[in-house]
Amino acid sequence: MSAIVPDLSLEEVFALGAATGYHCVELMCWPPGKADRRYAGVTHIDVTNFDSADASRVLDMAQKSGMNISGLGYYPNLLSPVQEEASVASLHLKRVITAARMLGVGVVSTFVGRDWHKSVDDNWPRFLTVWKDLVSYAEDQDVRLAVENCPMLFTADEWPGGKNLAFSPAIWRRMFAEIPSAHFGLNYDPSHMVWQQMDYIAPISEFASRILRVHLKDVTVDRARLNQVGILAYPLQFHSPKLPGRGDVDWGKFLKALASAGYDGPVCVEVEDREFETDLAARKEALAVSFRHLQPLMEP
Repeated sequence: MSAIVPDLSLEEVFALGAATGYHCVELMCWPPGKADRRYAGVTHIDVTNFDSADASRVLDMAQKSGMNISGLGYYPNLLSPVQEEASVASLHLKRVITAARMLGVGVVSTFVGRDWHKSVDDNWPRFLTVWKDLVSYAEDQDVRLAVENCPMLFTADEWPGGKNLAFSPAIWRRMFAEIPSAHFGLNYDPSHMVWQQMDYIAPISEFASRILRVHLKDVTVDRARLNQVGILAYPLQFHSPKLPGRGDVDWGKFLKALASAGYDGPVCVEVEDREFETDLAARKEALAVSFRHLQPLMEP
């Protein structure tokens, strides 16, 4: 995922990926401007006025580097209680979807969003209205929408419900029952299951046909701290995102389960490890460390 290197140009992102050994990259497509949280606001492709010339330029750049574009990413709160914020996000997501079609990229990754002050049930009518429209638009563009399973509940400003509805198998089941389109699926990240005290292997077989993208991010749960603050504490009080291989995810088991379920799409490293964020050199090293750990596990 290109979010970890916002200071690099698109051409530099491709070059870094190729030099490190990666075959593909998920490119961030936020509207240009200031980020409202960590890892947000990164714009490696500006889709605001994206046209065929822009698409040709990007594809030519990728081809020259030897890298593929595995997907486009934009992760706002599409169900924000601030209607203007939600409307702007929805409009921009449609622009990202259009750009994905023009680039021949089949998947856009995002969040469902949520009004974090309301229950799941109270969010549901609005979810259906917003997402039936977005999925219909994606169908028209022949692009699939992959929603990540991060609850977006980490700190006090996201309490009590978190800013993303699609955080559990029970909710995925309900979503896909009411919006059954094949253009609507998951961007599966096992780390979010770990800190929620959930099985990250079991859902893979049931939702195999819905897993459109996979993020590789690890996490450590500080059990001693969890015993002190409990699961009702702000989650960053008891867990920390880590590079693959430095946390609690069994990557060999996870990747084997994906393969057994028939998943053959991209798996994209997502760096959110504060130990590797001191400067650009450290973030580049994070990508190399992750690659060295994961590559042997992917060989037949």
